Amino acid sequence: MTTGAEAATLQAHLETMLGPDAAFREGQREAIEAVIEDGQRALVVQRTGWGKSLVYWIATRVRRDRGHGPTLIISPLLSLMRNQIAMAGRLGLHAATINSGNTAEWDDVEAGLAANAIDVLLISPERLGNAAFANRILPAIEGSIGLFVVDEAHCISDWGHDFRPDYRRIGRILRGLSPSIPVLATTATANDRVVADVAEQLGEGVRIVRGPLARASLRLGTVRLGDQAERLAWLAKYLPNLPGSGIVYCLTVADTQRVATWLRSRGIDARAYNAALSTEEREPLEDALIAGEMKALVATVALGMGFDKPDLGWVVHYQRPGSPIAYYQQVGRAGRAVESAWGILLAGREDDRIAEYFIGTAFPPTVNMEGILETLEAAGRPMSVVALQSAVNLPKGRIEQALKLLEIDGAVAKDGGRFLRTNEPWSQDEERIERVIATRRAELAEMQAYVDHDGCFMEFLARALDDPAAEPCGKCANDLGRPMSRDVDRALVDDAIEFLRRDLRTIAPRRQWVADAVPGLKGRIDPPNELGMALCVYGDAGWGRDVQRGREVDGRFDRELVIGAAKAIRDRWHPTPWPDWVTAVPSTRRAGLVEECARSLARELGIRFVDCIRRPVDGQPQEAMLNSVRQLANAHQSLALAASVDIPSGAVLLVDDLVDSGWTLTVAGWLLREGGSGPVHPFALAASSGRE
Repeated sequence: MTTGAEAATLQAHLETMLGPDAAFREGQREAIEAVIEDGQRALVVQRTGWGKSLVYWIATRVRRDRGHGPTLIISPLLSLMRNQIAMAGRLGLHAATINSGNTAEWDDVEAGLAANAIDVLLISPERLGNAAFANRILPAIEGSIGLFVVDEAHCISDWGHDFRPDYRRIGRILRGLSPSIPVLATTATANDRVVADVAEQLGEGVRIVRGPLARASLRLGTVRLGDQAERLAWLAKYLPNLPGSGIVYCLTVADTQRVATWLRSRGIDARAYNAALSTEEREPLEDALIAGEMKALVATVALGMGFDKPDLGWVVHYQRPGSPIAYYQQVGRAGRAVESAWGILLAGREDDRIAEYFIGTAFPPTVNMEGILETLEAAGRPMSVVALQSAVNLPKGRIEQALKLLEIDGAVAKDGGRFLRTNEPWSQDEERIERVIATRRAELAEMQAYVDHDGCFMEFLARALDDPAAEPCGKCANDLGRPMSRDVDRALVDDAIEFLRRDLRTIAPRRQWVADAVPGLKGRIDPPNELGMALCVYGDAGWGRDVQRGREVDGRFDRELVIGAAKAIRDRWHPTPWPDWVTAVPSTRRAGLVEECARSLARELGIRFVDCIRRPVDGQPQEAMLNSVRQLANAHQSLALAASVDIPSGAVLLVDDLVDSGWTLTVAGWLLREGGSGPVHPFALAASSGRE
């Protein structure tokens, strides 16, 4: 319990941050008091927008005024803490970050820490795995930390909806901290399982400050629609009527781009935001949304934890998230400082497929992990990721994920950019993984039930997060007896289908051979293919289903699809220089499938077809090759130019039915240039949905 003077100090700090007459929300003062004394440990579980960052800023100010060292904050999304850091500045706190984007500033930050001139150091959990930070900076500050903060602490737990392997390193730091250093963990997205798991890792005597999760301002509703065309039409019809600015959440990077482009075509100011953008590209978008300078930011979960726009008027999900925890965290961006805000979930045809993909790739299978360990052990020397790709038929991302987990477990050590097997025994905890995956499938089933729930949506979410105060909110669509409208204009749907049919996908040319994949091929690809185009995404609304039906059912592509492809090439792509001739990459699945399509396409374009590419050996299907090293090697082995055909010297349209990694088109294009052709324009009927 604080004294009267201490209470007055806390109130003064609050007013410095938020203005005169500001009042603590229920639980905030209690949370601050829980960590301002030596040796205290607390877990704060409060709804989004409650003000968890305020707790650690004020606690830091108090601790610093008492002469303690700087606060170390581990947060998963440093780029979205800019506004919080600015708020900390009102308390006179000097905050600094160490991240991969500011290596030039590391020496200055180290000097500031050594001089006790930095009050708060913010790092991402991945920084704990960086050798320079772990070996040089962390040991230098561990003894002087005044407060240790873990933001979004549900990530510590395997049960957490956004589990990040590097959070497991935090447990080791906690065990090594002096018992006198207070520890604060914060999250808004934790059910009973996660709370218990995190509290156990924080150590004995953890004080849990937990409040109700319901958001009184949110009006929730769901809309079950069919394909992407219907959802695009719904957005175009209803977004203009939603209050103020908001966020449209998508599950894939490609969908953020597609939805934003569609909305702009309908006169709605919308912009795409995703992890593919640099920090320099993201920050102006965040600022524009905060300032209300756009109607919608169409984002992946890259815009999530840490983003704060108190007057955000709505959040619409273009696709269904995989769990109630994830949905609650994202929809909670809306309505923090307004009386009423909308949270609307659209459910579509591909939602389950995407969710199953994320569940299936959450943990590398034991056989994959053991294969990597056996390869490293047999090599007896450090191996690069490229070398491992050649030896192990796994995607590069899966290999990197496995190496990170094995490194955290001590079974693998990192030597620069290479990895070697240690003497540490290793085994996978299969029971734990099965338990986590089963839980995630149960959470997916909860979200499927949420879409068709006929009761209060807020109560549903609160119960899913084990909120003991869960009760009907009285404001959601079902409470009011006014379900969200599923009506969309047929004309709008038709326009959306046409938009999707016009939405060509770029095929970026590969410019570098993968080292050691094929003897004699290394360095730059000179010249590379031109920028290519795919007509659609495989299986998607628009042309995607026509391509899928042609490959998997009919065994041929219908004339309407070929006419559509010719029109797209002629009217929207405009490859330059215009191709003099057309050729095809032979299909490994159905003889003549692509060649027949390319011949028809050549006739529609009024240019000649030359059948000049062969498959001299029965290689493995390219889709069975799971990384660039194997994809390049397989394509190089299985493609060749026909010896009896003269290669025309003009620009060529190189046609394939499906593009995924792009290595087949790259090798085919290189062969054509080696044979004397002009510029190569790759064209695919569809891009694999895996590229999304």
